[in-house]
Amino acid sequence: MIIYKQLLDDTVEMRKKGDRILLVKLILGREILNVISAYSPQVRVYESSKRQFLEDLDEIVQRISIREKLFIGGDLNGHVGTNRYGFDNVHKGFDFGERNEPCNSTLDFCFVL
Repeated sequence: MIIYKQLLDDTVEMRKKGDRILLVKLILGREILNVISAYSPQVRVYESSKRQFLEDLDEIVQRISIREKLFIGGDLNGHVGTNRYGFDNVHKGFDFGERNEPCNSTLDFCFVL
């Protein structure tokens, strides 16, 4: 993650979870902004690694107060498809292709947030 030089003084915390998740917490005016960069294991990786990634990401997110802003970016390696059935709150239908199994975990994670 690259932080704009003028924001370095506003950065109050950086937390890394493994080599796939990085949290940067900034105070911007009256807002506390949490930015998470997350990169899920690839499709061919063991299910236990994928499950551990989601558990680690959940652990980081759960430590963030609901009064703070949260942005998650990166590559969660799920093909969410165009069908948003059951996930209307987190999926706006802007994708292509068919939904694959890893995306169900990703959408479930987003739905809980």
